[in-house]
Amino acid sequence: MEFEEKVTNVENVFKGHVIELNVETVTLPDGRKATREIIRHQGAVGVIAITPEDKIVLIRQWRAPLGKVTLEIPAGKIELKEKQTPLQTALRELNEETGYQAQSLELLTEFYSSPGFADEKMYLYHAVGLSKAKEKLAQDDDEFLEIVELDLKQVNEAIARKEICDAKTLMAILFWKMME
Repeated sequence: MEFEEKVTNVENVFKGHVIELNVETVTLPDGRKATREIIRHQGAVGVIAITPEDKIVLIRQWRAPLGKVTLEIPAGKIELKEKQTPLQTALRELNEETGYQAQSLELLTEFYSSPGFADEKMYLYHAVGLSKAKEKLAQDDDEFLEIVELDLKQVNEAIARKEICDAKTLMAILFWKMME
């Protein structure tokens, strides 16, 4: 069976600092026409950072789309204009958001956050040899963050309270459990 859709027209509806929204007209495998609303994103990273005390480093922050505070792994978007690689982005975000550095970062997996409507590709890294950064990078001007370090029992409680509720952090916790 043929699944591929052929794009026949692309209308850019919005171009912002973080995303673009395109409405695409496609021809379906059976010849009919349909439209797809697609968010284009430059990609992002997330970092699993486990302290020597066996606690995961999380960030508490306000998330406007959800209208609530969440606990998440350190993460951030890849800065294409600065020609940053995912690895460079992960090192930067780990330092900026947590004040930690790693001897090395291991790429665990790459995944798409929501392929039904967005092309955002995420890279999930594991920070190896975690220690406090010698030189702390400044946080973004519009970020208000609190660093939280939780053991596995506390993580499970935060999940039950729905404080940990985003896919990248839940995936990171599953990787952490598998590494134990």
